[in-house]
Amino acid sequence: MQHPTSEVLLDSMVPAPAEVTVEQIAVALAGVILAARSQGQSLEELLSEILEDDALLAQPLRQRLSRVVQQAWEVMDADIAQA
Repeated sequence: MQHPTSEVLLDSMVPAPAEVTVEQIAVALAGVILAARSQGQSLEELLSEILEDDALLAQPLRQRLSRVVQQAWEVMDADIAQA
């Protein structure tokens, strides 16, 4: 039997999730792109994986994420070309 008091106590013991920064997101995107490239994946293959149906993200969010990944991939290409 769960008591309201125990639920409040448990809720107060669970740490709040930390805020995610733009820099952390950029590093994560770069990591995904570098990992895909090191495995020989093309941008199209990576985008196909992102757009696959799954329970984590709704379709509109997967489409939005795929556009962000595509832009990041292209920026990284441009940076590599300038180096």
